[in-house]
This record gives sequence, C-alpha cells and structure tokens, in this order.
Amino acid sequence: MLDINSSPKQPTRLTEWSEGSGCGCKIAPAILDQILNASGSFTQTDPNLLVGNSGKDDAAVYQVSEEIAVINTVDFFTPIVDDPFDFGRIAAANALSDVYAMGGKPIFANAILSWPVEKLAPELAAKVMEGAKSICKTAGIELAGGHSIAAKDPIFGLSVNGIIHPKKIKLNKGAKAGDLIFLTKELGVGVLATALKRQKISEEDYAKLIDTTCSLNSIGEVLGNHAEVHAMTDVTGFGLLGHLIEMCEGAGLSAVIELQKLPMIAGVQEYINQFIFPDNTYRNWNTYSDKTKGVVGMDLVKLCDPQTSGGLMLAVDPAQLDWFLQAMSESKQSIWQIGTFVEKAEQVVEVLV
Repeated sequence: MLDINSSPKQPTRLTEWSEGSGCGCKIAPAILDQILNASGSFTQTDPNLLVGNSGKDDAAVYQVSEEIAVINTVDFFTPIVDDPFDFGRIAAANALSDVYAMGGKPIFANAILSWPVEKLAPELAAKVMEGAKSICKTAGIELAGGHSIAAKDPIFGLSVNGIIHPKKIKLNKGAKAGDLIFLTKELGVGVLATALKRQKISEEDYAKLIDTTCSLNSIGEVLGNHAEVHAMTDVTGFGLLGHLIEMCEGAGLSAVIELQKLPMIAGVQEYINQFIFPDNTYRNWNTYSDKTKGVVGMDLVKLCDPQTSGGLMLAVDPAQLDWFLQAMSESKQSIWQIGTFVEKAEQVVEVLV
C-alpha cells in the first residue's frame, strides 16, 4: 500500500480536510436545482448570453462579435489527493475541461484558493499553485491571477476563460436519435480517490489516478470544429449516469448503454468488491435511479461513481463513424463506444448487462 506519510515533503494528509474528495463534494443535483430555481437563476434576458444556467451546460458562453464568443467557467473543490502539487494539477485539469467540453480554446485562468493558514503551511498552498501552473503551461495558457481567503477548509480551483466561434459551440443537449455515445477516459476516479483517503490504495493504482485526472481533455477543442459531433459534455461529480441523463433530457431522448463496454480503470473493481467507493455514489443513484432500468446490484457504482477531471462524453453521427475513429486515431485519443441515443422511452437510460 502507498505510505502517504513516508515522504518528508508530505507531512500533512490533505484528504483529512475533506469529507468529499474532488468533484464528489458537489451539492446533490436535486438540491442544486432547488437553489437555482428559487434564486431565479434559470431566467436569462441578455440575448448575447448564448449559454447560461438554463441548459445545465459546462460553462457560460457570451457572444462579443460575429466570430467570437467568450467561454467562462469556475470550478473548485476540496482535496482529492494528499500531495499538494498533484492536487493543484488535478484541479486545474478539471477546470480546463469545462472549456474543452464546449468545444472551446482556453486563453487564460485565475486561481481560487481557500487555505487554513494557521493549520496548514503556506508552502503547501504554494505547491498547489505550482501544480496548477504546470497544467496551465501544458494547455498553453497563463495562470494570470486569482483570489484567496483564509478559511477552515483547503479549497482550490480555477476560473477559466476561453474563446469559440458562436456557431461551433458544443452543447450537452444536441444529441440526435441514433447517435453513438463515446467516452474519452476510463471511469473509476471516485473509487480510487476513496481508496486513497482510506489509505488502501496501492502505489500502482495511485499512479493511475494521477495519470487519469491530470490528462487534459484538449481533444474537445479539436471536436469543436466538427459538426459530426452533435453534443458534448464532461463526466464529473454526477457520475456517468447523471451526465448522460442531462444529455438525454436536454435533447428529449433516451439512451441505451452496455455495461460491459464501460471503460474502467484497471484495478477499480477490486476496490468496489471491498465496498470502497464514495458515499456520494449513493447520492447520485438516489437522484437518478427512477429514470433508469437494468441496473443490477453493485453495478450502480460504475454508473454513479463521481468523477473528478473525467473524460468527455460525445454524441457522434453514426454515418460519420469511420471519419470519427480515424480522427481519434490520428490524434492519439483513446475512445470507447458505450451505447446509443434513442427515441424517448419510458425510462431515460436503459442499461444492458
């Protein structure tokens, strides 16, 4: 097992400061809807605000000219790993994903930092920032500024700005019946993060966790230029099932997915067999179970595991499958086909075992 306390550079376990790791600390979907409805946040009056709260998309989009729209997102969370540098990297990759999920190009970011300065050394916060800057550098952007507060919980994330042509925006609601459903990353981040928090994770599996969560979804910027991709979103705190249901309901469709085709990070099932997975997995299942059929026993974990810096989920025109697979191969992008969007049925998602 990974000895979290073995390194002199890591005197503090950051995950001890969080109940929910990474995107697993999101407010439950039903409660979030209640907040947004009560606040009137779904009402939009500015015609230049092309994407706002009403669509449950990954970022806001505001048109500033005939050829340019600005994308803005903000994403932050409590520690998902103990190493502060890795925490910063994961948080940055996760925030950048929202711009990529809209088909956009990130241009710069600002940091959001909450730090208990009297209990956690400022040097640890500096490492978090260093990690974020390293990911921003990989994305080709600057970490330009930000805002910090002294508070009891360590929290970090980014507000990311991007650009896109107004006619190339990828929404989560654009799927059409018959479209093929693809994922660009394997699932199981929440399970591995929980194994880390419980000090049950192996060094090999920790490396998989870091590799997956620090990998950028930059392929989204490429796909923003292709009309053959009808819809796109990233899979984060509401799990695969939650984000798929958002895509279905936005488009007025249902979906059929094959459980055996879901890509899982190697070794995750062993932790599930030990009942090591986030508590918020059940939160997601309780929210979406009545819209789903075909889920048997603990298979719900694969579907509802809250992801942090998860992959993109795509709706692809089946007539363009050969082009799509070739384009992904040329981009060296991993891809998994998991199901199909279908005409609206009694249940939003059917899972074939």
